[in-house]
Amino acid sequence: MKKFIVLLSLIAMMNACTNNRTDLSDNPFSVEWDTPYGLPPFAQIKPDHYLPAIKAGISQQEAEIKAIVENGEAPSFENTIVAFDRSGALLAKVCGVFFNLAGSDSSDSIRKIEAQISPLLSEHNDNLFMNPDLFKRVEAVYLQRETLNLSVEQLRTLEKIYRHFIRNGVALDAEKQAKLRELNKQIADLEQKFSNNLLAETNTYELVLEATDLDGLPQDVRDAAALEAKEAGKEGKFLFRLQKPSWIPFMQYSARRDLREIMFKAYANRGNNDNEHDTKQIILDLMQCRIAKASILGFDSPANFFLDESMAKNSATVDGFLEKIFASALEKAKKEREALQAVIDREKGGFKLAAWDWDYYTEKLRKEKYALNEEEIKPYFKMENVRQGVFAVAGKLYGLTFEQLTDVPIYHPEVEAFKVMDADGSLLGIFYSDYYPRQSKRSGAWMSNFREQSIVDGNDIRPIIVNVGNFTKPIGDAPALLSLDDVETMFHEFGHALHGLLTKCNYVTVSGTNVSRDYVELPSQVLENWAFEPEVLALYAKHYQTGEVIPAKLVKKIRDVATFNQGFMTTELTAAAILDMQWHKLNSVDGINVLDFEKQVLDKIGLIDEIIPRYRSTYFNHIFNTGYSAGYYSYLWAEVLDKDAFELFRERGIFDSATAVSFRKNILEKGDSDDPMTLYRQFRGADPNPDAMLKGRGLK
Repeated sequence: MKKFIVLLSLIAMMNACTNNRTDLSDNPFSVEWDTPYGLPPFAQIKPDHYLPAIKAGISQQEAEIKAIVENGEAPSFENTIVAFDRSGALLAKVCGVFFNLAGSDSSDSIRKIEAQISPLLSEHNDNLFMNPDLFKRVEAVYLQRETLNLSVEQLRTLEKIYRHFIRNGVALDAEKQAKLRELNKQIADLEQKFSNNLLAETNTYELVLEATDLDGLPQDVRDAAALEAKEAGKEGKFLFRLQKPSWIPFMQYSARRDLREIMFKAYANRGNNDNEHDTKQIILDLMQCRIAKASILGFDSPANFFLDESMAKNSATVDGFLEKIFASALEKAKKEREALQAVIDREKGGFKLAAWDWDYYTEKLRKEKYALNEEEIKPYFKMENVRQGVFAVAGKLYGLTFEQLTDVPIYHPEVEAFKVMDADGSLLGIFYSDYYPRQSKRSGAWMSNFREQSIVDGNDIRPIIVNVGNFTKPIGDAPALLSLDDVETMFHEFGHALHGLLTKCNYVTVSGTNVSRDYVELPSQVLENWAFEPEVLALYAKHYQTGEVIPAKLVKKIRDVATFNQGFMTTELTAAAILDMQWHKLNSVDGINVLDFEKQVLDKIGLIDEIIPRYRSTYFNHIFNTGYSAGYYSYLWAEVLDKDAFELFRERGIFDSATAVSFRKNILEKGDSDDPMTLYRQFRGADPNPDAMLKGRGLK
């Protein structure tokens, strides 16, 4: 399954304004960091440093904006657009640390600070983009853009900043601006509450079992559950949680149908237990605010507001795109359902397949049909080996080298750091990996930045990138052994990392992953295609005990099973994307019940009872917190691009240097410095073939 990610663009991180100037003496954010590569000095940063630093960053940017506005010279690209792009450095510095740790190493104190920071940032964002005097200068440059002899990147940066002012209400009257400001504060608060409730709901659930309850579970799964129980003060028991490394193998292997049902319902009802962590009213309040905001800004729905800057452009295009995929996926899923029911009947199960049976009988059928036992494969996917394989692919494609750094600041003992260098030995950036679950980390996997790339006064500021995951931890002397899904996820997130590391842009506004949602997944998803190529597996898939390269017979099984269960996987993903779109196409939430609305949407598209959306509404963090609102379709949209792009590599050789150079120069280095489809055509020489994705999933 695809995992989601969090992308912190600089403009998004500059959310917010107060005139409260703050003394930063003895605050580590007040000085240039005297650390290797300018890495954050995590050990010196305490929770009480954040709020004063945020306030000081806001004040500093206010002064920078004042200087732009009061500049006596005529507005120009340099003295207005570049100056704006460069403003807010201190605020970005603080937010780059705070929001990364809020997602990956949170605490009660961090969450309390987040609640205080949120309204400050919301107000500052409004003060920036509703500033009429600042906008006059931006607009003056924009109106003469055709005569300024700007480069493609400069023009793109100018147009993007101009649109950002318009989309943030600068052209509204005072009454509407005041309403928009209030809505923005409410939205920020509600999104934070949704995230906090979901994290609490996920973390608090425990299924404590005896040894007699573990029928079917492999030894490594039992060992992990025993360790969880021990750490929770329940030694001698076996503890299962709703985090994916615990939940997925339980659903795959537990022979206890009654316990699978309990675990499935616990996962599927997160945020829907009518307790203090419930999210249903938050969703309705949030959608009411989003609907009002879209209306004030002249859009008929939140969907069309969010999609206005995407490749798809509008909800009608997305609806047609998803409808075609869902029809093909559901047809195959129904055939998969029949095959699973046949296994149940053959075993004299005496029951109809239910949602909590799908993973268990799919695993049985996979073993039967392909003789593929994932427990047989896992020993070849030690975490460190897989990571080295990811690095090796980047080396063979782009000439990159990676040097582990052992004496640099890290924010958690499980984090590892690497220096990333180009083929000529120049520094590309620093890469952190943080792969194991913990109570302080939200679920899923993502890429983010502690520092983004830009060029300031001729100096190329290289990025600090992090990949975060939730893979199964090492247990005792045994290393972390990854599932096939985990392997694919590591390749996926490192694709995002490459997008951030290889970018060569002048302006933060268009640098790296600061691109539209339905384009940002191209670099990540395309790298997945290398993960299980025989030539690539030979580089990294080595038995953790013997060092033996994975045998050809296992490679064949992995390849043969590539499209197995894709009807289910594509159906659950597309159903979630459709649910997302239907929420954001609303123009009122009056009389809506969250569960009834969700059921109506899923009944209308004909989703079968045995499958639920990959994310139900009450725990759909992508769309109610992390920026994929009306954008969850983007994983499928970008897959059209990635499968079509990889076809070119396959035709010429998966490590063909000319093709790799072209992908790097036209996609990875360019960020959002040109129109995404223009960049893609420059790489591919043609528009993407929409059938490539359906073929890749075995749906056509």
